[in-house]
Amino acid sequence: MRAEAVVGKPAPDFKATDINGQTHQLSDYKGKIVVLEEYNLDCPFCANHFKTGAMQELQGYATSKGVVWLVVNSAHAKSGSYRKPAQAKKEFAAQKMKATAWLDDSSGTIGKAYGLKTTPHMIVIDSNGAVAYNGAIDDRAEAEGDPRTARNYVREAIDSLLAGKAVAKTSSKPYGCGVKYAN
Repeated sequence: MRAEAVVGKPAPDFKATDINGQTHQLSDYKGKIVVLEEYNLDCPFCANHFKTGAMQELQGYATSKGVVWLVVNSAHAKSGSYRKPAQAKKEFAAQKMKATAWLDDSSGTIGKAYGLKTTPHMIVIDSNGAVAYNGAIDDRAEAEGDPRTARNYVREAIDSLLAGKAVAKTSSKPYGCGVKYAN
């Protein structure tokens, strides 16, 4: 059963291990803006954001402002899109990711708690631990071309929160490939 991260409500807490064996708990980041990026490089929509460098630029921009950026891979262990830690570390380096950490969510616990449907499906959590944005990364649901030409909802949400303002666009329909949950 899948829940959904509701804008304006507390973000579901979670505890997960990253590809380096470190534990991350959402409640550890109280006072910080947190971005969850549902990830699967096998998806052409997700891959395009990385191939163009747009995702890495956004990750770098966010983390340079003190935002915690967590890549979440919810592909189950029998899916071809699952990455063992060694594979994930190589992919993280090869893609030049600028995220805080890559979380192994092969159990689907985080993805299902947040209702993550696609790659990339994005969640922005404010410094008080409430969901501030839930949906697509941008308004350009295309697997080719330059995502930088799109209206980036995640960057807008981050900028609003950093400025102490309300997020104007709080939700949108996520696009991309379906998340490969075990069931």
